Amino acid sequence: MMGLLKNLMGMKGMTDQVIATDFLISTKSGVINTALALTESATPELRAELERQLFQTIDTHDAISNYMIAKGYYHPQELREQLSVDLQTAKTAIDLSDSIEH
Repeated sequence: MMGLLKNLMGMKGMTDQVIATDFLISTKSGVINTALALTESATPELRAELERQLFQTIDTHDAISNYMIAKGYYHPQELREQLSVDLQTAKTAIDLSDSIEH
């Protein structure tokens, strides 16, 4: 357990990246699910509320994306660069998993 804690303590930047990535993925799911619910809503009041929530979720997604781009965690326009970031993140996750097992 101490080895895991030591590894996590030295990974602050990676932890920020993991949290931001998880938040971005969750927000994308929120956009999809809210849009779907909006198309299935039965009353004008419910549609208005879901529309308000949809736009708020889109704004949140935009803010997270901009944060991640500024930090170098997300490269939506540069696929090779994004692949490099994703591969490094996967390697870090594997290394962290290996340290838990030992």
